[in-house]
Amino acid sequence: MPARSLFVTRLYEADLGDGSLLEELAHSIRTLAEDDEAGQRWSSEHRYSGYTSYASLGDLPKRDPAFADLARLLNRHAVAFAEECAFALARKPKLDSLWVNLLKGTGHHSAHIHPHSIISGTLYVEVPPGSGAIRFEDPRLPLMMAAPTRRPDAPEELRPFVTIEPRPGLLLLWESWLRHEVLPGTGRGERLSISFNFA
Repeated sequence: MPARSLFVTRLYEADLGDGSLLEELAHSIRTLAEDDEAGQRWSSEHRYSGYTSYASLGDLPKRDPAFADLARLLNRHAVAFAEECAFALARKPKLDSLWVNLLKGTGHHSAHIHPHSIISGTLYVEVPPGSGAIRFEDPRLPLMMAAPTRRPDAPEELRPFVTIEPRPGLLLLWESWLRHEVLPGTGRGERLSISFNFA
């Protein structure tokens, strides 16, 4: 009898496929990066290589029609992902927070989770050559003790880390407890993305 998989970790991938919305979002992100002094201060104080509205602007879908359009799209994808995960929810997942990221060149973001949420995700808006990839960590990794390392050709579901190369329009959703990080980039361009949580 062949081995079977247990305790599957789901990663939802979709292509937004709306170039005009991506252009609007890119314009809005760059405008926010220039105008949001509180976000600039927070980014500087926390040594974020670029700009993020994470701690400064909590109402982007109310401020900007492009983010309102995006929120409606994200709601549909979150419902589909919750169904895929077989969540027994009393109501549909609700968009709890949404923020923009303008990450410069070799910038990165250390490994973290998103507490107080059930679904988290990222939409890639602009991805110049050399942009840092997102890397997900097997949540069992701290418990593996003396487990041998995996061969480089091991199937993705057996690896302790899985790296996804970003591209414009790529939408990723995962359960919020899944640890992830942005690896350092090698290029000089600005990688634009939008991150969000559903509760």
